[in-house]
Amino acid sequence: MKTPVTPAGRRAPAGGELLRMEGVRKVFPGTVALDRVDFDLRSGEVHVLLGENGAGKSTLIKMLSGAHRPDAGRILVDGEPVRIGSAQDAERLGIATIYQEFNLVPGLSVAENIFLGRQPRRFGLVDRRRMNADAAALLQRVGVDVDPRTPVDGLGIARLQMVEIAKALSLDARVLIMDEPTAVLTTGEVDKLFRIVRRLREDGVGIVFITHHLEEIAALGDRVTVLRDGRSVAEVPAGTDQDELVRLMVGRSIEQQFPRERAGAGEPLLRVTGLTRRGHFDDVTFEVRAGEVVGLAGLVGAGRTEVARAVFGADPYDSGTVEVLGRRLPRHDVGAALDAGLGLVPEDRKGQGLVLDAPVHENLGLVTLRRATRAGLVDRAGQRRAAGLMAEQLRVRMAGPDQHVRTLSGGNQQKVVIGKWLLADARVLILDEPTRGIDVGAKVEIYQLVNRLTASGHAVLMISSDLPEVLGMSDRVLVMSQGRIAGELPHREATQDAVMALAVKETEGSRGH
Repeated sequence: MKTPVTPAGRRAPAGGELLRMEGVRKVFPGTVALDRVDFDLRSGEVHVLLGENGAGKSTLIKMLSGAHRPDAGRILVDGEPVRIGSAQDAERLGIATIYQEFNLVPGLSVAENIFLGRQPRRFGLVDRRRMNADAAALLQRVGVDVDPRTPVDGLGIARLQMVEIAKALSLDARVLIMDEPTAVLTTGEVDKLFRIVRRLREDGVGIVFITHHLEEIAALGDRVTVLRDGRSVAEVPAGTDQDELVRLMVGRSIEQQFPRERAGAGEPLLRVTGLTRRGHFDDVTFEVRAGEVVGLAGLVGAGRTEVARAVFGADPYDSGTVEVLGRRLPRHDVGAALDAGLGLVPEDRKGQGLVLDAPVHENLGLVTLRRATRAGLVDRAGQRRAAGLMAEQLRVRMAGPDQHVRTLSGGNQQKVVIGKWLLADARVLILDEPTRGIDVGAKVEIYQLVNRLTASGHAVLMISSDLPEVLGMSDRVLVMSQGRIAGELPHREATQDAVMALAVKETEGSRGH
């Protein structure tokens, strides 16, 4: 039963009710995504929607945005029942959604994306001068310095996020749904986003805010609705203790946020020497030993992902060497990296780690497909059996191995990406942002997988923008700054202050980087 609450006292009272969902239910084949869920939003408040991946958050917001229709229950706007059958219906009702995955068209300019399908016209033609001026005003409002004529595919992730926000603001939305908006932002950019959200709240906009960063809830939210297994299990104040929020989300307490089980380091499995790619990184040297997790930290743009992709062979480099188990790898050769026992869980799991429209068992078997092929024939039964066992071990929540990966939650998708490397028995695994957009319960399961790997003699290189994660799970921390390794810290000396001091350090020769 829900606990009735009022918004946090330090904020101005919220206004009247904008929307209400009563007893909404949604069933997909083999899965009850939402079961009799109630949710409401008032004007001038931030209502946080909290829950594990797979709890039903995405289904709920897709109902409000017109992507899904409820099988039962009803949605009311301003007290009147409504039918939201499309994005256009949502827009007419004043509901705008900023999804975690950007909804922008590459090749078009920032202004064209902001006003896509709604371009101002003059004498029957697009009024580009007005469109660019209006876009510039919106960009100024969100505090991003970019020419509205710039193609969006030339922007970094943080700026793309701000363009999405500007696009939503252009709709004059009364209800703004923000799905993990801070997942790809730096601390400074998060502060800027929060200022924008607070200003919108003062203007009377009702905001549905989804986040896995619990510290953001008290800083920004008014109320919290917790979903678990497709049901709304509680409504509590935003100032509720984090341990209690975790208990409500997962149905149990999580005693240790980062359950690292440290084993003694063995022989070097990955050795990188003098790796250089002009304009990206310079003279990067490090090694990762059996049984250890080496964290790679640094600010956005420091070159961490670029180094990881070069080591794996996905991108070229100009000079230096990469060795796995003493075997020197040729440059820009993913096949050689696979054969040597090197694996990469990429930052963009959907774009680079999965075949979204293929079933779970096929995704799990991607890396071992060549090994399972004889005389041009694939042992599909064997692949399916192995994939089924792996999915069971990883506790992938799915209707069955034939379920398409696209329909899984983010945490379960990430388990599939990691699982394909476990099936391939990769001795060295590079994890790039392994828990981005994943709830606290699924994070702990990923960390336990890392423990399993290192306990069995594997080596892990972990890149993460979540500094507590790096500090909690790493045996050593390498810190990159401006394309170079600025320093190395053993676990006992790796504090947030020490890492940040190295991350902002101007390394020797970096001015020309």
